[in-house]
Amino acid sequence: MKTTVQRFTIIGTALVLMMVLASCHDLFDKDNDPSTMFEVTIENVSPVYPILKSSAFTTPVGAADPAPLMPGQAYEFEFTAPVGTQLSLATMFAQSNDWIFATDEDGISLYNQDGSQITGDVTAQIDLYDAGTEEDEEVGVGENQAPRQSAPDTGPDDDNPNVRLVENNDLPSNEEMIQVTLTSTGQHRFMIRIENVSNSNTLQTSDGPKPASLSPGVWLVHSADELGLLYTLGQTDYGDGLEAIAEDGNPAELAASLDENTGLTVPLSPGVFAVYEGDNPIFMANTPAPDNGIEAIAEDGQPGMLASILSSSATVSASGVFNQPEGASNPGPLLPGDRYTFSFEANQGERLTFATMYVESNDLFYSPMESGIDLFDGDMPNTGDVTDQVQLWDAGTEMNEEPGVGENQVLRQSDLDTGPEDSNPNVRPVNDQYHYGDTADRIKVTINMVEN
Repeated sequence: MKTTVQRFTIIGTALVLMMVLASCHDLFDKDNDPSTMFEVTIENVSPVYPILKSSAFTTPVGAADPAPLMPGQAYEFEFTAPVGTQLSLATMFAQSNDWIFATDEDGISLYNQDGSQITGDVTAQIDLYDAGTEEDEEVGVGENQAPRQSAPDTGPDDDNPNVRLVENNDLPSNEEMIQVTLTSTGQHRFMIRIENVSNSNTLQTSDGPKPASLSPGVWLVHSADELGLLYTLGQTDYGDGLEAIAEDGNPAELAASLDENTGLTVPLSPGVFAVYEGDNPIFMANTPAPDNGIEAIAEDGQPGMLASILSSSATVSASGVFNQPEGASNPGPLLPGDRYTFSFEANQGERLTFATMYVESNDLFYSPMESGIDLFDGDMPNTGDVTDQVQLWDAGTEMNEEPGVGENQVLRQSDLDTGPEDSNPNVRPVNDQYHYGDTADRIKVTINMVEN
């Protein structure tokens, strides 16, 4: 017969063996838990805007209401603009049927080649154009001209419908009627003054001497690559509202048309993704950015350092760089209409995070909420549009400047990692005085399951 000690030994051995077998079973199940293959698409859905800024000028300095500009009066407006941009404007020569004082198709340069602001009298860059929309009558006398017509948009069509320079030897020089001055009011900030410098004898007409008058008009800031935004010399009016200024001094229609094409075009940078368990491996909200490379993405769109660190993290099961737009032959930024795509395997309980720079900024990046995006709901993969789980973050590593204008932003800075430090060093959702556009109007993120 077995002794009591022998019996307990046998029972204990059996229990240990059962525990070992159970542990191996759990390990076997975990290792053989079928992983799911996911594909993520990050698309830049930002609109492409040919115009950075635009508006109308309507009210003379010191006046309470919109009005034409009489001798001695001036329109003034201020704006900000980055290095490399141009200013275009148009205002009616009101003693005509359809003539405008305007910049040429290129506009007026706002900066010198060394990046310094251009200031001073720029009237020489303003010319008088015939819009080609109405037959010309004697200046200051015609019954179909704005000061005398029975109603707006009256008068017979012009035999020549093309926009062209006015050729009239009986007119005084432009400088005797209009003066346009460009002044710096701060870094990247300008003021334009459009002054009526005519007097009561400037226009000599068959009806006696008369002053010139100017109308409310429009202005726009655009890149040097965007030409002919108001008109094209030798072609007909675009039909966007220039005729209403040229014939009636009404800028509303053209200002509205320009506004539809005005805004900030925002590229996205190459970025990094991570599939993980536990804490977010890229950042934690309301704490300073870790020294892991998120600053290099947020400020300069450089993913290398963060990708390297994530690849060796114990809590990250998959990670990598996304940097080549679909259809492109080389890595590069993500322009509007383009997309990055990357794939990975993940198991239940794992989440996804990523980071890509909002390029027209100092240190902003798109990333999911701090908790990341759950890749499973129970045992079911989460797929579809997850853009509502993505937001714009401030890395807290550099002081914010106006988006698309600041000189320390990656497209304009003198070197990588430049710019003054942020007074708030914490990573946080963006909350400042600037407008960046809704997240869903800039980026779209979609998760799809890939069949193995």
